[in-house]
Amino acid sequence: MSDNLLDNLDTILKDLKSFVVAYSGGVDSSFLLYRAHCLKGINVIGVTIRTPYIPSVEIDEAVEFTKIHGINHSILDFSFPEIIRNNPVERCYLCKKNLFTKLLAFADEKGFSHVIDGTNSDDTSDFRPGLKALQELKIRSPLLEAGFTKKDIRETSFKYGLPFWDKPAMACLLTRIPYNTEVKTGILEMVEKAEYFLYKKGYPGSRVRVHDDLARIECTPLYFDKIIHTPDKELIIDNLKKIGFRYVSLDLEGYRSGSSNPEIKNI
Repeated sequence: MSDNLLDNLDTILKDLKSFVVAYSGGVDSSFLLYRAHCLKGINVIGVTIRTPYIPSVEIDEAVEFTKIHGINHSILDFSFPEIIRNNPVERCYLCKKNLFTKLLAFADEKGFSHVIDGTNSDDTSDFRPGLKALQELKIRSPLLEAGFTKKDIRETSFKYGLPFWDKPAMACLLTRIPYNTEVKTGILEMVEKAEYFLYKKGYPGSRVRVHDDLARIECTPLYFDKIIHTPDKELIIDNLKKIGFRYVSLDLEGYRSGSSNPEIKNI
């Protein structure tokens, strides 16, 4: 990674001077918040939004990290937005528009001049309709503006000894449910419990996609042999059925980011 990237980021953050960081607890926003906290002359707070579709472990880790480093942090609680109850294709756009509008209101109330987020350069090559909402609301994305890729963020985080440098991505739980499907009470909790179980068993980064009462496990193909040919198979089946799934399957294509995205354009 070029030192110029970090210089670019520092310049952007210093120019902004006063801002709220939309802090999910993931790698990107954690690095962004930490870097802003380390710079002098900046008024910054990390704000984490707690909703039913954000994994609770992300919230816990966000709280722990900011506490350890003495970073100003706040949590805002919001109920499930009914506008995305049926998980529409434009869900991400509608959700971002809703949540970042609330963050802008928080920033205005508390006297912060801007709201920024952890979008990076890699995000622009994926299906991410939420980026449109950020543009409409004039949310700044310093990592993107500075030219950081995900790899750059992880390498820089490792360089500075930050514990989240190799943390698996933890996308919104709604991505586990097919589009245009009602998000029924309890299903997000089932997904979260199932993925946490897989994580604790040594399968980090795995996804549990939901198809009615079937759980489709996506994981790196490197895990296939262990899952299929060790007692873990029965443990996984038993635990996911106890959680509430009737059927448990292993997706032989492995984990793919955005695998639930249909061939959708111009959203």
